[in-house]
Parts: sequence; C-alpha cells; structure tokens
Amino acid sequence: MKVLVAFYSRDGHAGEAARRIAEALNANLDEIIDRKNRRGIFGFLRAGYDATMGKTTDIAFEKDPSNYDLVILGGPTWNGKVSPAIRTYLLQNRDKIKRVVFFTTCAGRSGKCLEQMEELYGKKPLLKKVIINKTFDEDVRELIEELKRLVRSTF
Repeated sequence: MKVLVAFYSRDGHAGEAARRIAEALNANLDEIIDRKNRRGIFGFLRAGYDATMGKTTDIAFEKDPSNYDLVILGGPTWNGKVSPAIRTYLLQNRDKIKRVVFFTTCAGRSGKCLEQMEELYGKKPLLKKVIINKTFDEDVRELIEELKRLVRSTF
C-alpha cells in the first residue's frame, strides 16, 4: 500500500505534523508550496482574508496523488477556514485521490476547516483530526495511532 502525506504549512506546525506522520507510516511526503507571499504581518493578514473569502492560489507540488492508495492531507486553519493552498490542491486533485484523511492545525478552534475540506473533496474522508498547537505532541501521537489502526483495518 502506498501512502502520501501532502501538506501546506505557513508557520511550521502542519509541516512538523506531516513529517511525523510520514515517518511513522513509512509514507512519501509532499509539501504544497503557495507561490503567493504570505510572510510577515501583511502576509498573515492576506492569508486570513483569502481563506475567509474562499480564494484559491497558485501552488506547486511534486507528487501525483493518483499514484497512491491513501492521501493524508493537512494544513493550517486560517480564520476558521481552509487555507487557499489546501483549497486549490483539493480542487485540482479531488478526482485523483482514491482515499483521503484530513488533518488541520490551529491555535484553538478549527471552525469549519475540516468540513470545507470534505466539501471540496466531494466524498467522506476516512478520518478527520484537529491538531491544536497547545496539545500538539499529544494530538499528533493520537492521529498516528488512529492512522495505524485505519491502515491495518482498511488495507
């Protein structure tokens, strides 16, 4: 079984979670790059605005999700919404993804991020998980254990 962990990360939380998941599952890792400048305070404000408005963005990634049995897709929650990079990735690849798991990282509340990801994908994910920055290590460990059980029972 081939597993891909694809992620977008502005501040590093989603990237760190994705790396830990990929290592634990012996999965391939693919970083989604947002080509729009989202650094600094203005980038932060633009990010929240773009997420709130449901905008897409110009992205780059390397791996074709159609080559994988399972795609684990994660990114940050911005203003309670899915980030433009993850929105764009799902819109471009939803027909290529056979099975999916979603995770999102956030400072405290994920809002409608996971529901938006599911809506964009158009099908039910196998699993959804919120990773809160304050309980990051524990939440990532829990997700990895859930993923291991899922992989054993599904594949």
